[in-house]
Parts: sequence; structure tokens; C-alpha cells
Amino acid sequence: MALNYTTNQREKYTQLSATEREDIMTGLAAGKSLRQTASAINRSASSISREIMRNSDRRSGEYRASLVHSKYQKRTSAASSRERIADEGDRQYIEEKMIEGWSPEQIAGRRNLETGEQVFSHETVYQYIYRNRRDLAKYLVRAKKKRKKRGSAPQKHAPRIKNKTSIQERPESVNSRAEHGHWEADTMVSRRSKASLCVLSERKYKLTLMRKIDSKTAQNMKDRVVILLKPFPEDLRKTITFDNGTENALHEQINKELGTQSYFCNPYHSWEKGSVENAIGLIRQYLPKITDLNQIDEEEILEIEYALNNIPRKCLKYLTPIEAYMAGVALDG
Repeated sequence: MALNYTTNQREKYTQLSATEREDIMTGLAAGKSLRQTASAINRSASSISREIMRNSDRRSGEYRASLVHSKYQKRTSAASSRERIADEGDRQYIEEKMIEGWSPEQIAGRRNLETGEQVFSHETVYQYIYRNRRDLAKYLVRAKKKRKKRGSAPQKHAPRIKNKTSIQERPESVNSRAEHGHWEADTMVSRRSKASLCVLSERKYKLTLMRKIDSKTAQNMKDRVVILLKPFPEDLRKTITFDNGTENALHEQINKELGTQSYFCNPYHSWEKGSVENAIGLIRQYLPKITDLNQIDEEEILEIEYALNNIPRKCLKYLTPIEAYMAGVALDG
């Protein structure tokens, strides 16, 4: 099916010791990658990622081991006195999914789908967090920079790419997300290295594919897009929508190798490929801009890809992208 995750991405979250938290803080200060830090204390990179996301300071983003462990001890001692959702399984489910990056709406929608009944609403999750588990509140909203008003980009010439087809000529069947096989492509850059991520998002199923490229060149981008999409049947790779970055200059070669049709957004209209923009926003939860992507290996990238493809989406009726993709392929096959 063109998707093959070989690593053990899902593992139960276990508490860290004070010494391990000190080692994490030391590793972060030294600029080590999550995988290097995890290896040093014999933990998984996903456990370290969850620890940092959960316990870093909300304002400064700083991770301080002594304060973190003190906060954990206070949470533990106070837990028995707090009012909670009645079922212990529901409480654990909410905490685990919040740490994994799910929203209250996704948590409630998915829990209800799995049980076949209305277990709790997303409003109940919000109330539980604010009344009983304020430590989970930092997961509620992904921080975003203030956006410029649309159309307010500096007036300069967009890079010239030959033989582009405008997004305005894209068929309605693509625009409406009525059929599968239509992708959006973009790159996610790092402040600390020339390495980038090539990111692809399928418009109907919200499937995300991502791989590292050493530098943002047209040849590297072309090679990665082809490698990512080639394993899919032709029916699942029909079109690709790009922006006007020069890394997309070899779109005609991509089309030739994949049998796709390429479309290009209007200059400085990145919102016209909203699926991949949203995917990159989710990836930033795991790999913020200060991350040195040179230090991130393929296994860690696959773990993040796996996580994104297993978060339920409201637009998919709380199926995950993987589930929607598999069901869609089976239905059409």
C-alpha cells in the first residue's frame, strides 16, 4: 500500500527520574538531537519528545529539570484530591492523547467512535482540563505567529518557473477534494542548517509524507517527491500543487516520471495549499524552527510521519488519515 512503518512508534509513556531529567536538560543545552539524548539515557526519542513538550516553560520554551521534577511531584501528590472524569480509562486516554497532540474535539470524537456511544463531549474534556488538570492546558493551542493580511506580501517578482499551470485551471474535482490522488508539496526549513524537509499532503485523506533533503535545490526536491510518490498506484498520484519557490523548477520532470499534472499557487498565496501548510504546522510541534535538521535521522522523521497519520481528523469523521486512506483504497479497489 506504499506505506510501511517498521519502527515501534507507539509505546506507553513512563515517568522519568530526576537524574534522567537532568540528562535531558544537559543534552538540550549541548544542542544534541532528541535521538542522541534518548540514546544516552536508554529511552525512546518519542518519550523524550513528550517530556519536553509536556514540561517546557509555556512562555520561554525553556526546560529546567529541577522545576520540572518538582512540578511532577506536586501533580502526583495533589492528584488524589482533584475532581476528575469518573472513569480512570477515560482520564488516561485524555492525558495520553493530549500529550500526543490531539485536540479535545479529536479526543472526544475518536473516543465516541471507538466505543460506539457518546462517552463524553469535547466540552467535557475542556472542563476536565481547566478544573482538574491545568498542566495539560498548554497542549490546547498550537502557538502561531501573527499572519500578515493576505495580499500584503512585498511587491517583488516571483521566481520564474517554466511551463507552469495556474491553480486557477485546476479542475473542480481537485478543489472540492471529491477524489483522491491530489497532493500538495512544500518544504519546511530550519534556522540552524541548510537541510529541509520535503513535505507532501494528500488533499482528500490528509495523508502526510515527509523526508529530509540536504539542501533546498530543485534536483533534491524533484528526487524526494518522486521517491515518496512512486510507490503509489497511478490512481493515487494524479496532481501536485506547488508554490513558486525555485526548488519546484523541475516539476515537468516530476510529471514525466510520475504521470502527474502540476499546478502552481498564485505568487505569495501560500494558503492556496492549505493541507500541506497545516501539516507543516503540526510537524513544527515536533521539530521547531530552531531544530538542526542535520541532526534528525530518517527513523525519527518516520516516527513523526506515523504520528501525524494516526491523529483522527474531524473532516474525516474522526478516522485517522491512514484509516481513511485504507478504507478509500479498499472501496475504490
